[in-house]
This record gives sequence, structure tokens and C-alpha cells, in this order.
Amino acid sequence: MTLSLPVEPAAARSLTGVVPQLLASLSGRSQWFAPARSAVIVLVDGLGRGNLTARAGHARFLAAAMGKRDVVRSVFPSTTATALTSLLTGVDAGVHGIVGYRVRVPGAGAAVNQLKGWETDGLDPLTWQRAVPLLESESDSGRPCFVVSRAKYESSGFTRALQRGATFVAGADPEARLTAAAELAADHPGALVYVYISELDTVGHARGWESDAWIAELERLDAALRRFSDALAPGVGAVVTGDHGMVDVPAHRHVLLGTSGPLLDEVDIVAGEPRMLHLYSEAADRVADRWRESESGRAWVLTRDEAVAAGLFGQRVDAEVLPRIGDVLVAARAAVAYYDDRLADKKAQGMVGQHGSLTDLERIVPLIGLGAYAAK
Repeated sequence: MTLSLPVEPAAARSLTGVVPQLLASLSGRSQWFAPARSAVIVLVDGLGRGNLTARAGHARFLAAAMGKRDVVRSVFPSTTATALTSLLTGVDAGVHGIVGYRVRVPGAGAAVNQLKGWETDGLDPLTWQRAVPLLESESDSGRPCFVVSRAKYESSGFTRALQRGATFVAGADPEARLTAAAELAADHPGALVYVYISELDTVGHARGWESDAWIAELERLDAALRRFSDALAPGVGAVVTGDHGMVDVPAHRHVLLGTSGPLLDEVDIVAGEPRMLHLYSEAADRVADRWRESESGRAWVLTRDEAVAAGLFGQRVDAEVLPRIGDVLVAARAAVAYYDDRLADKKAQGMVGQHGSLTDLERIVPLIGLGAYAAK
């Protein structure tokens, strides 16, 4: 079959290149950024370029600082586990192996949560995530490296998998984290400082990015980033980016699976997330045919081989990673979300803001330069 997937320009910048280019800027060799004495990357979970542009009047500082070319394309799936791993390793999912939110462990009969399930699902942070974290390699070479995040993430398996080697600094809220980051960058020449801000994503999932609550959180963030920019020491560069954008999917747009119809016939495990399913089946061709017949008007349906050939997980997919990918992938292109309604726990169906698929709203994120990286 002929796949009709979104086309990426040959020169499109990828989220995987951000940290390597920041590091290059510290020696004056970056193709993206001006030279800097220290570098700060502020990752705002859930901040898509389209979401920010649509609410520019509520984020006047960020909107004024963002030029037309100040964007990068996030990875696929456009989900936090995959995107943050790609950001902090500099490689695609086909190499690092974090190919979605929930995936099957090869040879096992269940799916594991790759964002929150490291402790409960038995994933080894040193081996399941297969690439060397950039923070670890840079720290080993003598560079001061810092992670500024919420205290509850300090000892998590996901933090160890991606951020080991860096000194962890806790901050209770975005304002505290940004203040600490500016101070660390000023006090440690040559430093790489990673700041994680989760609050906007949390509000988006609960209330939707089109809600008043999301706007209020965006306004708070915009004000904090303005103060952060003003506090940057001379020569310190900072970028503000996101891991994914967000699509609002109200309850009447949910597609509930398993209670009737053939879409889960011959499917052994339903994993991924509501806008990007990994379906595991020994009858992949028949499952894909059923899904295409039913859902091709509102979703991209691909077999594993088709997704790999299209480069969705990067130009290289290692043999160890291949069986982690679903036999059939279903990526929503309309404002729908797919739920396995056979599950007793319906809490996930209460989410409004969603992401994971291939749409521009989910995959295009800002890359806004501040301080030494600000556009002249």
C-alpha cells in the first residue's frame, strides 16, 4: 500500500539535535546557536508551537521572542518518555529503545510503562534505555552538568535512565527552578543545565489546552521566563522548548474498543497511548486490514515493517528494539482517542489534552533562544 504520512522537509531540525548543538555552542562550533559560556535548556512539557501561537496574547514574552524559524520537530511517538530520551541522548527511538508510553517487553505477555513504571514494572535504567545519556558523558569529561526539577523525580528510574551523571537540584515550582538554573549557569562556566517544567502538561491533560486553567498556567510560565531571561548572566545562553504539543479530545470523541466490533480480534496486547496505539498480534496483516477498513479516515494505520521503512523511529532501528514496537501502529490524525474499554480502570478516559501522534500540533515545538542565544 502507499502510505500518506506527513512530509518532513529535508532540512527540518529535530529535537534530537538540540543538546548536541548547545554543547557545540560552548566551544563556538554550533550551527544553530551563537557562542555561549554556559547553556541552559528549559523543557516545558506539553508546550507545542501551535498551542503557543494560538494563545500568543497570553504569552507575550515568549511570543515576542519566538521567530518563524524558532521551531524543531519532536520525535515519534510524540510522547514524553520517547521525546525526553531522544532529547537527552541525542539519538532516535530506534536506537535508545524507548518507543512509546507503554510497550511490550519482548518475550513477555504484558506491557510496561516507560515513563512511570521503572520501579513497578522492573525495568533496569542502565540497560532498558540503550544509549549513553549526554549528561553522563559530558559529566565524565569534566563538564559541570545539572538537572533542575521537582524533588519527587530525583530518585526515579526514568531520571536515572536519562539524567545520570548530573547533579540534581530540586525546585518546588517553575519560578524556583528557573531561578536556580540561572544561578548555576552563572556560577559554573561551561555548564550544561537542564530544567524540567511539568505543570503546563499536567493542566493540559486534566483540563485541555483550550481551557482557562491552561491559559492561566501559560501566563504564569511566561512571566517566570521573562524574569529568568532578565536574570541570565552575560554570555549565558538559554533555549525554551517542548517535548510535544497537545490536542484536546472531549469524551464524545473517544473511540471505545473491545465492547463490540472486530478491531481487537486477534490482538494480544493493546499498548502505547490513546492517540498512538501499539497493537501486538501474531496476525498483524489481518489486524491492520481491519483497522484500515474502519479507521483510515481518522488515523494512520501501519504495520511495524511499514513504520520502520518510513523512518518513523529514526533511520536506524536496532534488532533489540524492533520487537518492542507494536506489530500494528494506529496514529490518530483526527481529534479522536482510542481506549481499551475492557479495562476496569477508566481513569485515563478522563484526560482531555492528548498527544502521541504525527500531527503538526503534536510534533512541532518551539525552540526559543534567550540570553546569548536570543535572535539579534
